[in-house]
Amino acid sequence: MVSHKNQPYHLQQDDDHDSVVLPAAEDDPTIPKDESKKDRKEREKMEEKAGVKRVKVGKIDVDPQIDFTHFTSDGPGLDSKAILDEMGMINISVNLKKPLPDLPKDYARPVKEYAIDTRKGVKCPPLNIVIFIVGSRGDVQPYLSLALKMVATHSHRIRIATHPDFKDFVLTANDRLKGKKGPNGENLEGKIEFFDVGGDPKELMAYMVKNPGLMPGMASLTNGDIPSKRVMTATMLEGFHKSTYTPDSVTGKPFAADAIMSNPPAFGHVHIAEALGLPLHMTFTMPWSPTTAFNHPLVNVQQTNAEKGLTNYLSFALAEMLQWQGLGDVINSFRSNTLFLEPLSMGSGPSIVDRLKIPWTYCWSEGLIEKPKDWKEHIDISGFYFMEGDTDFAPDKELKEFLEAGEPPVYIGFGSVVVEDAGAMTKTIFEAVKTAKVRALVSAGWGGLGGSDIPENVFILKGNIPHDWLFAEGRVTAVCHHGGAGTTAIGLRNGLPTIVVPFFGDQAFWGNMIHKAGAGPPPIPQKTLSVENLAKAIEFATSPHAKAAAKGMADKIRSESGETKGAESFHKHLPLLNMRCDVDPNQIALWWSDTLCLRLSGSVAAMMVDQGKLDWKDLEIHRSKEYDSKRKVSDPISGGATAIFGTITGYYAGIAQIFYNPPKGIINTTTAIPRGMMKIIDNIYEGMDNIPRMIGSESREVGKVDDFQSGVTEGAKGVFYGYWDGITGLVKEPVEGAKKEGFVGAIKGMGRSYVNATVRPAIGIMGAISLPLRGATKAFRNKFSAPQEIVLFQPRKLSSIELSESLSKEKKEKLSKKFDELSSKDMVKERKESLKKRAKRVMEGDVSALDENEDGTNDEKEDVDLDEKGKVDVNDEEQSTVGGQVEVHADLKEKEQELEEKKDNLGEGKLSEVEEAEKRGYERALKELKLREKEGK
Repeated sequence: MVSHKNQPYHLQQDDDHDSVVLPAAEDDPTIPKDESKKDRKEREKMEEKAGVKRVKVGKIDVDPQIDFTHFTSDGPGLDSKAILDEMGMINISVNLKKPLPDLPKDYARPVKEYAIDTRKGVKCPPLNIVIFIVGSRGDVQPYLSLALKMVATHSHRIRIATHPDFKDFVLTANDRLKGKKGPNGENLEGKIEFFDVGGDPKELMAYMVKNPGLMPGMASLTNGDIPSKRVMTATMLEGFHKSTYTPDSVTGKPFAADAIMSNPPAFGHVHIAEALGLPLHMTFTMPWSPTTAFNHPLVNVQQTNAEKGLTNYLSFALAEMLQWQGLGDVINSFRSNTLFLEPLSMGSGPSIVDRLKIPWTYCWSEGLIEKPKDWKEHIDISGFYFMEGDTDFAPDKELKEFLEAGEPPVYIGFGSVVVEDAGAMTKTIFEAVKTAKVRALVSAGWGGLGGSDIPENVFILKGNIPHDWLFAEGRVTAVCHHGGAGTTAIGLRNGLPTIVVPFFGDQAFWGNMIHKAGAGPPPIPQKTLSVENLAKAIEFATSPHAKAAAKGMADKIRSESGETKGAESFHKHLPLLNMRCDVDPNQIALWWSDTLCLRLSGSVAAMMVDQGKLDWKDLEIHRSKEYDSKRKVSDPISGGATAIFGTITGYYAGIAQIFYNPPKGIINTTTAIPRGMMKIIDNIYEGMDNIPRMIGSESREVGKVDDFQSGVTEGAKGVFYGYWDGITGLVKEPVEGAKKEGFVGAIKGMGRSYVNATVRPAIGIMGAISLPLRGATKAFRNKFSAPQEIVLFQPRKLSSIELSESLSKEKKEKLSKKFDELSSKDMVKERKESLKKRAKRVMEGDVSALDENEDGTNDEKEDVDLDEKGKVDVNDEEQSTVGGQVEVHADLKEKEQELEEKKDNLGEGKLSEVEEAEKRGYERALKELKLREKEGK
């Protein structure tokens, strides 16, 4: 990895999340190009007050300082390498300096998602959904099938944002919706849209043969591929952003996304979702979430002295880091110049999707890969998606005659993969078919297989022959292909033994999984393909054993309903409690009224504006989900794979928590606080009253802090009252305690008073330092940051007016009456007070307050885990002292015994290689638990 002092920020191990990180002034789009010297000095002065850090983001070209094929990380606990080889796979080595056990089976915590509605039978309102897809036709087709399902069941309007080559393929899917009606009787035709994000899929596929996942390999360093492909990636990022707000190219109808679905190679997904405040749902045809069950599909483990599960888990972190090293500057440029977001470092960029616990749906059959036990509630496996082919397809005369002329042939084809030497590949195939004594259908594909001298037992397929027709009804006996997920799925669904010749990406992974299930031979990498090994593979695939295994998989796959489960997965992870309109819950909220503290649908907002009860300028874009990409990692497990990787590499004391004391509580998805609540929190000093409140004392309110001067004022008040309340509390706390609980209360009050006498002055001093900085930072952000979601305003406004005009007179009267009730002074005051109380609870660490409705009810199930004995399990998630309350719900005696055993084990030398820092970590934990037990008594 680069060690140059001026290296781009994305390569720095920067963990200072408290500062505001912005691109260098010359690259910051918010700074006018003709900025005067006076304005520059004023800006720099404010930046200094706010703790702004200006960094070099990087350029979208080849940086000679960066070796795109190598990533190395060295530390006192771990040395590791990730190197791209000529085959385009990532070879990793893991060298632990001290022996460590494997990750415990129960290391992964359950995940509690933000604002999901768990009530049975709840329907999701119609949404505008955009699906980001990078890849070939085989990558587009499954999600087009899913889109058709979701349109039919929920009347969603779905936009497929992908490469221009697939425009006709996407738009003709509307033919399947002709004459169909939605749940409310609306016409469905036209609800599938296409958006061109750029990128040439043929060029992309040719590049990915050498560079899986768009990570540049050895050959690309010398042939000029890198600059053009990095520019292509930058172009696609811009395209994906535009797809969320640009009118439909066919009808001109305005479009503003309500949610995003994406496959990982789209890269812009989480960054666009963060900028626009939209729910994001990830989906893919291969594993992309860290697990101990198997290694990353793009990784070969060359050398490791770590246990298998730990090695597998770290392989995902290393793959992410290598990928970030190659594309982090492209992404940071996009974040800074287009989205007006802070750039990310090597500490915050890789594994961001894992760290934020973004929900996933993996569309493969559990007959191939079962869901790993350490994939928690936010990750689902749906089954394969199958888009039914054209039932009217009829083969041409030549193909029909070949199929009827003898035994069913073996199908051989590599689809959209661009073959480097089509002539040599064709010769190998023809000779192998001859050796195996079978007939064959060979698809020319993008690789241009075929030629003039074609054997009698071979037929060359040209054009688009639907696989679901070709592979059905025994027309072929086995298939040989590149291992693309779509082709793999349809072959196995038809019970066909499968030979995989992988070129890049997840193809080798699927080949290994098929072989593991007995339905095919070991995969043959395309660069090692020969007449001999292909002939042997064909013999294996046509054997009775392979046919029986393939039939068993076919039965399993046919029993699944992938699209139905995929749609359910998408809907169940949406933050519906924060997406519905407060006036009309059957509609999605597009707008937020800060004055009325209301979420409003497009039709309600436009109707109220038309009636003069609201003004467009008083409405804000409703952000249904927030993401905090710069949030500090409180512990390695909640931080994800790269956080654990960093912990082991640095060999911190926290390593004990991972290996010997895995917490069993809840990880809350890293969701930033909603805007309405955030405005209240901005006026409260986080943590100022937290510690006294934790021990049962009352606290003073802190005044509004929105600039440097107000921060100084409130900081000074904090110092004075800190000493005053600390001293007077020595008398006040015992007296107040005695009034409430008699003698016992007086004793408790004395204990609180001793703590307050020390803590309150310290809090005051801390506030005097941090409040002015907080105020300056807030003022700086308000002045220099752009409203990222402004691009959604105009299309949402136009859509809102259109929706309002379609309402019946009766519906308008009903909604108007409901709006008047909710906008009364008493109701507005009640909602704001409720929001303020919830905001305080969130600050105190009670994240369940995020999920409540305005009336204080909570639609979520109680957030409690019960073990087999019926006891409440530990919630060991740690929050910082300032800004969060540590919650431990456990049987303290049982936990004390567990920690004592661990400590004894360390002392007896059973884990003698663990450093003293880890022992001290246990001792501190044990001491803290004992203290809390005493307080409880």
